[in-house]
Amino acid sequence: MNPRPGPLAGIRVLDLTRLLPGPVATLHLADLGAEVIKIEDPQVGDYARTLGTGAGEDSAYFRMINRNKQGLVLDLKTAAGVSVFLRLARDADVIVESFRPGVMDKLGVGYATVAALNPKIAYCAISGYGQDGPYKDLAGHDINYLGYAGVLEQIGREGGEPAIPNFQIADLLGGALTAAMGILAAVVEAQRTGQGRYIDVSMTDSVLAHTYFAMLRLNDAGQPAPRGGDLLSGGLPCYAVYRCADGKSMAVGALEGKFWKLCCQTLGQPGWVARQWDPALRSEMAACFAARPRDDWAALFAGVDCCVTPVLAPDEALHNAQIQARGMVVEQDGLTQFAPPLKLSGFDFAVRQAAPKAGEHAASILEQAGYATEDCARLRAEGAFG
Repeated sequence: MNPRPGPLAGIRVLDLTRLLPGPVATLHLADLGAEVIKIEDPQVGDYARTLGTGAGEDSAYFRMINRNKQGLVLDLKTAAGVSVFLRLARDADVIVESFRPGVMDKLGVGYATVAALNPKIAYCAISGYGQDGPYKDLAGHDINYLGYAGVLEQIGREGGEPAIPNFQIADLLGGALTAAMGILAAVVEAQRTGQGRYIDVSMTDSVLAHTYFAMLRLNDAGQPAPRGGDLLSGGLPCYAVYRCADGKSMAVGALEGKFWKLCCQTLGQPGWVARQWDPALRSEMAACFAARPRDDWAALFAGVDCCVTPVLAPDEALHNAQIQARGMVVEQDGLTQFAPPLKLSGFDFAVRQAAPKAGEHAASILEQAGYATEDCARLRAEGAFG
């Protein structure tokens, strides 16, 4: 029996976003079967195309997060380009953009204009600070949003400076996953009622709204914990990272009493069981783990179910038995890529097509929208495609 189509098959998305947050949001939709049309301007296009590449090459970064999408170049600074966009928008389910507030309205393709043509549209605007407030027009990046949300100040070791994570929390949690959640909610409602929504996603808001443990501390103590000193940021000996003899590390997450007891027994330190919440134990545990290399500790704890595991480097993670068993690593388009982070019954994920070249699918997209060959020639003459 053939697997069912992707759960988002039949959903059409017009994607005007660039770089990381928006393209990852639409990547998730595309991987689940949505038809995503990536629309780039003829002047610059998506900056991610050329990050770290030679002339004429598309970067690995761009290719990883724009697979399963179609490509169209459109100049929205021309009347002809706007007319094409609005024609496409008339039959679309979703529009995603990541310009500064007000830009889409100035171009003549804002939410009010599109919704008048297509009331069911789910129109998502991803920005750093949202569509209102004193910061709405400011530029920013992940590090800035984390800073304003109180997250960056909390990341790092006790007594040290804030550490910049090699994981774009605001971009991916806020700009990608929060956007995808809002889009899907609006699409479901539109299918039920015929009425779409404008979705205002602030990456700063998204990070702030998930700082549960920092807020717990504020509610309980009235002030934040010192960096590296909160319950789940290194303040407890039973939930911490310990450096081993070879410079690699082990992650100890033995919060529950039964796990902590097993951990102490495995370390040969039954007397530590009563000291689970004693911060002074941190130094003794650090000395213990420093006596042997990581892989020795990993082998020792491999058969002990107590949440003590090795800290893997990215290349090691790709070869981890669990990651491999879940099929999370995909070799496509000459790149090592990730499969979607969820499994759905009756649906087999596939890379249906590589990331598009700029404007690669213009002919088929315009034909499907009802444009004849002579129409396309006229639009080209009028500057619609740059």
